[in-house]
Amino acid sequence: MVVAIAIILLVVGSILFHFLSPWYFTPLASNWELIDFTVDITFVVTGVVFVATNLFMAYCIIRYRHRKGHRADYNPEDTKLESWLTIITTLGVAAMLAPGLAVWGDFVTVPDDAAEFEAVGQQWHWTYRFPGEDQQFGNVDIRHITEDNAFGMDPEDPAGQDDVLVESPIVHLPVNQPIRAWLRSKDVLHDFAVPQFRVKMDLVPGHVSYTWFTPTVVGEYEVLCEELCGMAHFAMRGRVVVDEPDDFDAWLEEQPTYAELLAQGPGDPSLGQASYGLCAACHGPQGGGMQALNAPRIAGLNKRYVERQLGYYRDGVRGTHELDTAGAMMRPILAALPNEAAIRNVAAYIETLVPETPPANVSGDIERGAELYANCLSCHGENGQGIWTMNAPALAGQHDWYIAAQLRNFREGIRGSHRMDLYGDQMMMLADALPDEKDVNDIIAYLNTLKITQP
Repeated sequence: MVVAIAIILLVVGSILFHFLSPWYFTPLASNWELIDFTVDITFVVTGVVFVATNLFMAYCIIRYRHRKGHRADYNPEDTKLESWLTIITTLGVAAMLAPGLAVWGDFVTVPDDAAEFEAVGQQWHWTYRFPGEDQQFGNVDIRHITEDNAFGMDPEDPAGQDDVLVESPIVHLPVNQPIRAWLRSKDVLHDFAVPQFRVKMDLVPGHVSYTWFTPTVVGEYEVLCEELCGMAHFAMRGRVVVDEPDDFDAWLEEQPTYAELLAQGPGDPSLGQASYGLCAACHGPQGGGMQALNAPRIAGLNKRYVERQLGYYRDGVRGTHELDTAGAMMRPILAALPNEAAIRNVAAYIETLVPETPPANVSGDIERGAELYANCLSCHGENGQGIWTMNAPALAGQHDWYIAAQLRNFREGIRGSHRMDLYGDQMMMLADALPDEKDVNDIIAYLNTLKITQP
């Protein structure tokens, strides 16, 4: 009897949990209400089977429990019962399978009027590409990928010259427009998923896959990778902003084409040297940094990283938090860099500066720090040299007081909390893995042992 009561309580608890659970579907913001309908059917069918099976077991335990003087009747065959079970099981499987097959048929059939864009996955961020006025994507190949050609665009393909390249993990799409998303991975297996759109599809290295959807609600939605892709998989996030058509067109117009990026070319260090005079007042003539002015070492930093951080200061992504007094000092400086070309030039010059090893001011357990650094090396490199493809700066040779301050800032939300700083958001999550000062000191003590590697 105790077992039967436990089974009945399990059924009742499961039903209550289903209806009272804090877990719920995110609000639907696309055309894929049929997916929700299919899931509901699956819940109903499996729920009915679960309840019926368990209640039947409880009934059998009570009805056919051992009683003195009763003898079991061995009856191995019941054709009628088996027939009914076969029919009911077939109907249940069909009820779940048929709607799913119908939805899948729609899922792989893209409307003729669908617009297109490409989502490119890479450890651990997203970038995007749109066809230009010719409505054709240019050819890409991993052999073409360089620091100045992150998409791997074929420079000889004329169809790619007008392709619009979005190197940010944030992409805009028009509302009520069918969209085909071409999906490409530059390294390992990823998965493009937007929960509110009810779409997800794998990105397979060496293969171009696709999915499609129609955004129906203006707003912002998170892009997730739902395929384990490495140590920082949990931090691989992007954002889809669904706009009214006019707002989307205005945003798209602001994004550079491949031809425009080629025309810009890399930054000119000789031109950047003249602008660097403003930086030298704090960071020093050779970019070595000054602790008294809270200025880090910037000599030798990757130009792409420097460009992004300067852009963040210019756009208010960094330096606007009320507690970021050091960052606030940077924002007026950007007034002297009036355009993207000026930022590229000064970043190119900074990359040419030869870094020197600063004195160590922080002590800690080096061996333990090496163990903690295992969470960092996949982005910042085994030797702390930084990896441009990961958008991660060099840590070796950076002032230890600055690294400590930035880890605290990430942990406390002073840096990385801005909605446009998705890479900073990644660091906020990773900094939470260093909850106390001992952890910070240990990992910095290890970083102080790493040798500077020239870019």
